[in-house]
Amino acid sequence: MLHLQGQDSRALARALGIELADARRIVGAVIGRGEGLRGARNVRREVLDRAERAATPGALACDAAVDAKDGFRKYLFRCPDGAKVEAVRIPLFDTHYTMCLSSQAGCALGCAFCATGRMGLARSLASWEMVAQFLHLRADSARPITGAVFMGQGEPFHNYEAVLAAAYALCDPSGGRIDQRRISISTAGVAPMIRRYTAEGHKFRLCVSLNAAIPEKRAGLMPVEKGYPLDELVDAVREHAAARGRVTLEYVMMAGVNVGDDDAAALGRLLAGIPVRLNPIDVNDATGRFRPPSPEEWRTFRDALARELPGQPVVRRYSGGQDEHAACGMLASRG
Repeated sequence: MLHLQGQDSRALARALGIELADARRIVGAVIGRGEGLRGARNVRREVLDRAERAATPGALACDAAVDAKDGFRKYLFRCPDGAKVEAVRIPLFDTHYTMCLSSQAGCALGCAFCATGRMGLARSLASWEMVAQFLHLRADSARPITGAVFMGQGEPFHNYEAVLAAAYALCDPSGGRIDQRRISISTAGVAPMIRRYTAEGHKFRLCVSLNAAIPEKRAGLMPVEKGYPLDELVDAVREHAAARGRVTLEYVMMAGVNVGDDDAAALGRLLAGIPVRLNPIDVNDATGRFRPPSPEEWRTFRDALARELPGQPVVRRYSGGQDEHAACGMLASRG
């Protein structure tokens, strides 16, 4: 496989100095149909030769794929240099799939509740390695893949250019053909990159992992808080909401840690006047240090959120694939 699959048609045309129509045909062959470069139709041989000279060989190998009881399927990939990453295929309504892609091998952020964070960072992935995850999942799927979330291993905004290149390849009408509005990029709160993302006008859905609205509590859970404090993060979120509309905030719920009345009140103060969608989700921690809230804790927290965030959507996300460590916060490149 040649590493042209990490670019959308326009980027490829600029990089190779070729006609956009030829770039679309090449992207259609490599990403759209998964046939490889020489599968491009109605492209002059000299253009294909130029593309081939600009590419470098390599492939993402699938070392394992396991199915969880609820239909989630986790894939373990091996990169050409031996780095390992995981991706997850998520079933939706028995008719199609979305996918959770990794942007780095490991992660440098060290969030206390996350298995990936405990791995440390090996390296960032190239855009083609992210698109290759999609190509493997699509080839293994009987139903269409209609969405993508960059929420797997790594901090996407620490690999900003490559993640955006992959996202544009996935939404390219000649490439992955995924609706741009169904591609989400998640960040743990790298405020300067949120501002850059907003200023550049990208239309992929922005998701921010918040997890606590009390600074000291968040710093204990997420070391990124020490570099980009909540006030700075929320200013960046406010700017994005003003430019693009409602921002999705992810909130990993941990019993006895961040689901109290004080946490809900802090969220209300922090987010006042900002249109957000809050997605609480149960923590997944195989070490047992953190556990999800009990049904009673959830009901109490839900009611407090309704009081403190009037008119703001609060939608509890389902976290699937736990039995095979395919759930949020559990991806740790296990064989």
